[in-house]
Amino acid sequence: MSKNGNFNFKEKVDQATLRKPLFSRPGKDIPASIVVFLVALPLCLGIALASGAPLLSGLISGIIGGIVIGSVSHSSVSVSGPAASLTAVVLASIASLGSFDIFLMAVVLGGIFQFILGILKAGLIADYMPSNIIKGLLAAIGIILIIAQLPYAVGFVEDPAGYFSTRGDIFDQVSGMFKGFFYSLHPGAVVLSIISLAIIIFWEKSPLKNFKLLPPSLIVVILGVFLNLLFKYIAPVLHLGEAHLVNIPKIDTVTELITFPDFSAITNPEVWGVAITITLIASIASLLAIEAADEIDPHKRKTPPNRELVAQGVGNTIAGLVGGIPLTSVIVRSSVNINAGAETKLSTILHGIFLLLSVLFLSTVLNLIPLSSLAVILLVVGYKLASWDVISTMYKKGWNQFIPFVVTVVAIILTDLLIGIFIGSLVSIFIILRSNYHNAFFIENTKIFKGETIRLELSNEVSFFNKASIKNSLWSVPQNSNVIIDATFASYIDHDILEIFEDFKTTFAEENNINVSIIGLKDKYSAGKELDFVREDIEESKEKSTPKEILEYLKDGNSRYVDGKLVSRRLRNKELMDFINSAPLATVVNCIDLREPLNVMMNTGIGDLIPIRAAGNLVDTHIIKTIEISCKQQGARFILIMGNSSNKIYAEALKDYMENGYQNPDSLIAEALKAKQIPAKFEEKDLYTYADLLTRWSLKESQQRIMNQSQYLNQRITQGNIGLATAFFHRENGKIEFSELYDSVPIS
Repeated sequence: MSKNGNFNFKEKVDQATLRKPLFSRPGKDIPASIVVFLVALPLCLGIALASGAPLLSGLISGIIGGIVIGSVSHSSVSVSGPAASLTAVVLASIASLGSFDIFLMAVVLGGIFQFILGILKAGLIADYMPSNIIKGLLAAIGIILIIAQLPYAVGFVEDPAGYFSTRGDIFDQVSGMFKGFFYSLHPGAVVLSIISLAIIIFWEKSPLKNFKLLPPSLIVVILGVFLNLLFKYIAPVLHLGEAHLVNIPKIDTVTELITFPDFSAITNPEVWGVAITITLIASIASLLAIEAADEIDPHKRKTPPNRELVAQGVGNTIAGLVGGIPLTSVIVRSSVNINAGAETKLSTILHGIFLLLSVLFLSTVLNLIPLSSLAVILLVVGYKLASWDVISTMYKKGWNQFIPFVVTVVAIILTDLLIGIFIGSLVSIFIILRSNYHNAFFIENTKIFKGETIRLELSNEVSFFNKASIKNSLWSVPQNSNVIIDATFASYIDHDILEIFEDFKTTFAEENNINVSIIGLKDKYSAGKELDFVREDIEESKEKSTPKEILEYLKDGNSRYVDGKLVSRRLRNKELMDFINSAPLATVVNCIDLREPLNVMMNTGIGDLIPIRAAGNLVDTHIIKTIEISCKQQGARFILIMGNSSNKIYAEALKDYMENGYQNPDSLIAEALKAKQIPAKFEEKDLYTYADLLTRWSLKESQQRIMNQSQYLNQRITQGNIGLATAFFHRENGKIEFSELYDSVPIS
């Protein structure tokens, strides 16, 4: 194992090999790129307007985000462009610096700083962001999208720029929208929105969803243009004018796009301060965005965060040099890209090319697109990000997941993206620290290699702080491997880790021919006081003295086994020898059919039990003598005669007896048949039912034989120095049914 906790494989998988080649999915990527282009176009303009920058600066950033960052980044689905999270910074910075070209110098420096951060591998922060915060971020963006796009969907565009903001004025936007709703509602926009929404809903619930060449979003845009032109002639009242259509400035030459920075401002300390601010906010926002994009990527591909910082640095440096506002990876565009079916970064690059071509040659055509058609696309994306299913799923995961999720959503809506993420993360960390306070466990990751098999054994408690090392280790597994993930001794596993296991098994492992086995995983994990963790020291088991105490100890151990709250019994060699040198608690007689480990089923310490195995549960003279020695010489203070359901040994003996014409029964069942414990004749379908009856009879019979044939054991049991009981193990649920202590009258 390497120093950083990753596996050292000779054939370590390169994440680049997991990404599909650039031109491998053109049938999906080209239509998706058109949809992303149509969505990105008004967003670039709106964010530039809200930032107090020239409109063309937003388009320049969109072009660079697609072509440059799309080419350098190793993300298959993330799309970069001007982001709403930076509008306040840009607006304030331009005002404080005095001119846009001085601000561009700060953008250039910020890009260089980002590039350096990527080289220094500062992107690891993305691996430590819990999934409930990421999902809260996505849900908040979804809600903001819905609120921001509703005005366009109904034709209310009194202040378009305001609806792209994620600042605290979101409720003012809602209030203003409803106040002006009745007198500002445009019937044409409403009709187009209803038709567009119906098409998308019908498309996704019909066989048309398998037709990938033209996604429903693109159909909606094309139909919106056609219907609006039709309204002009057949229903003028529904026709949408310029205020309700996309508006791209007309550009005659490429040089009109470019604005150069004021390089003389590099000596201005305030420029450096703005550059550092842009670096921090843009870097964190981009890392969060790629983490969110990876979360909703159907293939669960992992974007290298350091490479993303390098790509963002290159993009922002070029943007500053040619007149663009700061860039980040953007969740909205990425979500649209994924929902449109993009498979490779060809979609991202093409959308940037389309932005460039549209600015140069297609402004007249694109200005025919109704904003309501684009609004419906974003409304659907927003709903998918913040649907009731998302909220209910987070609620079902427990309060420790749901509370940070809700806090993140509310904080982002009331403040902005970065402040909201910060508040949500603080709440999540508080819950984890609170959990760690109540559950004082240490973390120990053990990875065992045996031939071609890789074993990952989890420790007592695994939180999202272990997310990076586990994810990097699993995603480094070579192709065609066998992987065992052992969660037997894990008392608590964070939902982030469970999702990593699910993503690894259903996507990465399947796509790389990796055979995965996950053992010991519980149906549900909780944190904090809800988990009744057992902190009993193993040495306590040696202090059990009376038969009643030992019986309760075994019962409690089985309850922990059933509930999935095992106390870890992993020991170092010296500790193991200490246990072996101590006296055992009990001797257990069970059938060779019971292959399950006794110390796990009853969660006992190493050396607590002396197992005695035989075919069937009926003791004979030799076994009784063995029990006597285990108590007399080795110090066992309890005798447990244990059977199990679905006993194959008894079932086979009954089957042979039946097939032999109900004659000459095997010695294992002869005495039970003689005692008429089962019918004289029976059918094959009832074999296991009667096997269970034979097992239960043999347990009681064995007790009597022990008491009748061993005077030493009889006396010790009667005096209460040694306990005797029976147990029946139910294989279907893991529960052991214990009898009460045997109470006998002394031999006369």
